[in-house]
Amino acid sequence: MERILQDKPLGLIERFVLYQSWLGKTYDEMAEGTDYGSDYIKQVGSQVWQNLSQVIGERVTKKNLHLVLRKYWKRIGWDENQGQQKLKKKFRFRRISLNLSSPSKMDFPGSPVPLGSNVYINRPPVEELICSEVVQPGCLIRIKAPRKMGKSSLLNRMIAHAREQGYQIVYLDFQEADEDIFASLDKFLRWFCVNVSRQLNLFPCLDDFWDVEMGSKVSCKIYFQAYVLQRIDRTALVLALNEVQRVFEHPNIAQDFLPMLRFWHEQGKHDRTWQQLRLVVAHTTEIYIPLNLNQSPFNVGITITLPPFTFNQVQNLAQRYGLDWAAKSEGARRLAPLQAMVGGHPYLVNLAFYHLSQGEMTLEMLLNTASTPVGIYTQHLRELLSLLQQEPQLISAMQQVIATDEKVELDAIAAYKLESMGLIQLKGDRVSVMCELYRLYFSQQLARHSRG
Repeated sequence: MERILQDKPLGLIERFVLYQSWLGKTYDEMAEGTDYGSDYIKQVGSQVWQNLSQVIGERVTKKNLHLVLRKYWKRIGWDENQGQQKLKKKFRFRRISLNLSSPSKMDFPGSPVPLGSNVYINRPPVEELICSEVVQPGCLIRIKAPRKMGKSSLLNRMIAHAREQGYQIVYLDFQEADEDIFASLDKFLRWFCVNVSRQLNLFPCLDDFWDVEMGSKVSCKIYFQAYVLQRIDRTALVLALNEVQRVFEHPNIAQDFLPMLRFWHEQGKHDRTWQQLRLVVAHTTEIYIPLNLNQSPFNVGITITLPPFTFNQVQNLAQRYGLDWAAKSEGARRLAPLQAMVGGHPYLVNLAFYHLSQGEMTLEMLLNTASTPVGIYTQHLRELLSLLQQEPQLISAMQQVIATDEKVELDAIAAYKLESMGLIQLKGDRVSVMCELYRLYFSQQLARHSRG
């Protein structure tokens, strides 16, 4: 059995099938309580018998497993008791362990990567830069990246670092705001102040500071300066605003709220009270609402963009998912087609490795079906198609993008919306498709739309 491990290393699912077969379990019985179907278990078993046959030098099947292994043990000088003990030691699994001790324990990709997770990949110097900047008095940090590129995961790590410094934290995700909150600037700013107050365990006494004649922006500023920043007793306050592109979609709000943030940042250059405030703004797209350069918060402070994973980072991530072949000499050769397909897109890469780590399919199978209805990306792709179909005017813009390998120029609002969906990359005034997977899928789908 030692030699079998050395010559033909068996993965977790293969070891599970081997030991369960030794116990006389059927493939249907093995599949119960696992994440795998009996047909897949049977396929794994077939590969196990083939591998063992090559090592032992005799045909191995599920039916003759006991007979062949006993002969093999005798040949290498083990008695039956020794052989069975080795088998139990190497391959003993309870059914539940396949679910809890295997890579399936990892969270399904799609949500922010938890703090401390082994599958979070640093993208130097991004993490170092944001953590060093947030300790600067009165700073303003902008995090910009398309959807599912890791903004929230990065933001959570910055917040954890700020907490370690003893800072107060307020985190607001504008996706959580009801649509009617954006009905007017006054209603929006009152919602904003109430949420900040409650996260700081302060009573939201807005009426003591709100003055209709002074206007909402001035009232909001006074509320922060004379109440919020005073009550936190000179402790730094990190105000982390996520999914700010939701505000961009309401020009009546954005044209006042964004300059207000810029003004607060400018106040921190000479006012000690405002130096307590550290602003962090995360969003998916460039703002398309015209703002005076002296009003925009996006040409001051620092901007952090999240790039796709490099090939080395993809290879590193594969190993963290338990795909040990990625570290071997053939790893780079096997991973190259995946990198070409998804372009280092963090969510798409994580989703691939999650499924590969479950032993559900080979990398070749994953790539061959990637843009098809039976591929692992089908739900993600359908969601994107549904978003696109809700904006019919964007379909022709997307067709322009996928029709060429060159970067194209689009209407500013069309580019904003496609980038917000995560379909394109914007560089200057020109755009390109986010990855080859999207080109393949939307070439097929939009061609059907044109014929229809």
